[in-house]
Amino acid sequence: MSVSITLIGAAILDILAGSVSTNIFQKGSLPMDNITLSFGGDALNEAVVLSQLGVEVELISKVGNDEAGKRILDFLKEKKVKTKIKIEEKLETGINIVLIDETGERNFLTNPNSSLRKLSEQDIMEHLEKAGDIVCMASLFVSSLLDIKTMERIFQKIKSKPERILVADITSPKNGERLADISCLLKYIDYIIPNETEAGRLTNETEAHLNAELFLEHGASCVIIKRGKQGCLLKTQTQEIEISAYQGTNAIDTTGAGDSFVAGFIYGLKNQMSIEECARFGCAVASCTIEKFGANTAIDSVELPMKRYWEMVQAERKNNYEGTQ
Repeated sequence: MSVSITLIGAAILDILAGSVSTNIFQKGSLPMDNITLSFGGDALNEAVVLSQLGVEVELISKVGNDEAGKRILDFLKEKKVKTKIKIEEKLETGINIVLIDETGERNFLTNPNSSLRKLSEQDIMEHLEKAGDIVCMASLFVSSLLDIKTMERIFQKIKSKPERILVADITSPKNGERLADISCLLKYIDYIIPNETEAGRLTNETEAHLNAELFLEHGASCVIIKRGKQGCLLKTQTQEIEISAYQGTNAIDTTGAGDSFVAGFIYGLKNQMSIEECARFGCAVASCTIEKFGANTAIDSVELPMKRYWEMVQAERKNNYEGTQ
């Protein structure tokens, strides 16, 4: 295997604007605190954060042969991310407009005809033989071309080397998929990591513990539900653990927070942490991301996330000790 970790998914440009109030369409023009051209896409974000944490990574993706695509490739080279990226003529590289409200929450404007939604089986399959010992499908459902049968073939190829670990992040279903529809995929995935909204769209339920149980019933071996300010919920057949978010952050922009969580979780797997430790480190990495504008701009080394991780460990130990008194 040529690298430690392989990420599969979107690599795009983000135009971020904030903070945007709900009366933008009434006023017609609003001054912004920040308007920034940045780089994004779930897989790009996870790859860049992992590289900044000191891990060797590669990214399988697709861009167009245009200025946006060239900028993305240059950025990834600068961030020391190895690329296996298809450059397709006459394809427009994805550009998202990200509107960020007063609380740091974001809303997206996307182009479904761009590279964001055009990643195909062929773009991925040719690179899987030499993929890393950890492979992350950075956003299940990111491309409508990757239907369930296609994803099953991809996952079978990834797991043809049983020692590989397969992680799957999730975005909103593009073809109306429900949890029962993807049960054939769950048996290949070692760790599936939706956020609360994404899990609910698959189950038609809203309660995190119930959703976690439903994922297990449909074949998942481990599900981690990202819960924003509430941290995350980790569930397997033998354990259920709630992990609190890092406290005391000043949320500027939550774009990429979930991707940073996944990157932190994978970093933990790479460094042989327990599943609980992986999830806690994911929360620590995400806490850094939300304090800066942009999805992957906050992490420049492992130092700050690791410091916050140990602060979280100490806080948990203190809470457990006080609970026994």
